[in-house]
Amino acid sequence: MKRTGIVILIVAAFLGLIVLSDAFYIVSETKQVIITQFGQPVGGAISEPGLHLKLPFIQKTHYFEKRWLEWDGDANQIPTKDKKYIWVDTYARWRISDPLVFFQRVRDERGAYSRLDDIIDGETRNAIANHNLIEIVRSSNREFETTGELFEALDRVTELERVEVGRDEINAIILRATSAITPEYGIELRDVKLKRVNYVDEVQREVFSRMISERKRIAERYRSEGDGKNAEIRGQREREAKRIESEAYRQAQEIMGKADAEATQIYAAAYNRDPAFYQFTKTLETYRRILDKETIMILSTDAEFLKFLRQSK
Repeated sequence: MKRTGIVILIVAAFLGLIVLSDAFYIVSETKQVIITQFGQPVGGAISEPGLHLKLPFIQKTHYFEKRWLEWDGDANQIPTKDKKYIWVDTYARWRISDPLVFFQRVRDERGAYSRLDDIIDGETRNAIANHNLIEIVRSSNREFETTGELFEALDRVTELERVEVGRDEINAIILRATSAITPEYGIELRDVKLKRVNYVDEVQREVFSRMISERKRIAERYRSEGDGKNAEIRGQREREAKRIESEAYRQAQEIMGKADAEATQIYAAAYNRDPAFYQFTKTLETYRRILDKETIMILSTDAEFLKFLRQSK
């Protein structure tokens, strides 16, 4: 009997421990709890950190985050007001503001993400469809920081429209529209942003092709200007070379003229001093230049050219 009593006591203690362990639950600083009984919420949300008590086995605990959570949507293809098809990728920050409503409407975070997909994507589509592409891309009318050539090229392609709303205001429009809906699901939105905007593939290829063509046109203009500058430099160099050659030739001719004049003066002085000797030496030089073993000359016997040859006999 004693053994039976001890066993019963142990079993009772064990069962009591199990009951007590299921009767208590802990709420941390980052969590909030909803208690349900037979699947239905009992009371409000419990957000105070610490040890709490519930009915064991009958009541269940459902934990929810207090902290801000991240929602990252999928990129969607959306037409703008000016009929430009673009890919829009958005993200948001949200938290569970009313755990009881949250549990009743979406049950858990997976249901919340699904609901946020519908709400944010829908309002994003409406905002994009009501504004032109330039409003979605830019936030202000700040001047582009581009080179002069690129700005001229852009100006030739299209005149940039003025931004009246801008991307920041479109983000605010989406946030206001979605924030008016999400409290119905116990959700508070803190921020909604357009993370990325891009052309669809067909338009992107067309834009890239146009950019490449424009860059090639600018490069071709640079080449043409370079060729023109090259020709100009070559022409200047050739003109300078000809000028130098002409000046050198002039100076050479002046020097040669002076030398010839000086030689002529010397020859004249020598000739005037002894004309016969001068005539004799010049005639001998002429004989040496024109007479050789293969030269045949036919002259009359009284030719002046043969005067010194006759005298040598």
